[in-house]
Amino acid sequence: MEYILKPDYLTKEAFAPFGDVIETEGRDSFPINNGTTERFHRLADVSTGPDDGHAIISVFRAKSSKMPLDITMLERHPHGSQAFIPLLGKPFLVVVAPAADVPAPEAIRAFVTNGAQGVNYHAGVWHHPVLPLMPVDDFLVVDRTGSLPNCDEHFFPEDVRIVLDPRG
Repeated sequence: MEYILKPDYLTKEAFAPFGDVIETEGRDSFPINNGTTERFHRLADVSTGPDDGHAIISVFRAKSSKMPLDITMLERHPHGSQAFIPLLGKPFLVVVAPAADVPAPEAIRAFVTNGAQGVNYHAGVWHHPVLPLMPVDDFLVVDRTGSLPNCDEHFFPEDVRIVLDPRG
């Protein structure tokens, strides 16, 4: 069985089943710091799970993949959220599937960001590792650390082919 993924534009509404879109466009704000700063408050919630988990901030430097790309695996973080915020202002691709015991190929969605948007995957949501469109891109990543293992990987059987083709 073959599935072809064509990315949709990333919107808050379309991405809601998978997590949060981190962006300022259309969001409420208020002034702080004697009016010199505009705060866009609580654009996403960080979930750290039930154990000794706590939030951490990292930078991921990612390399692009040749397109079209065969999606052979997805991962999920069952105990916490994971956010990716582009640091260089470049669009990137997002591939997700709803939280479930295993990801269903027919439920996989692809999105393209506008370079000013980040994403926050909810705990348990299946997703592909970060997919920059530039040869190399940097991302601020907010996720959890703790004593519970927090990364499950699912590899699709060889008779299932999922192709991400951002060229339309």
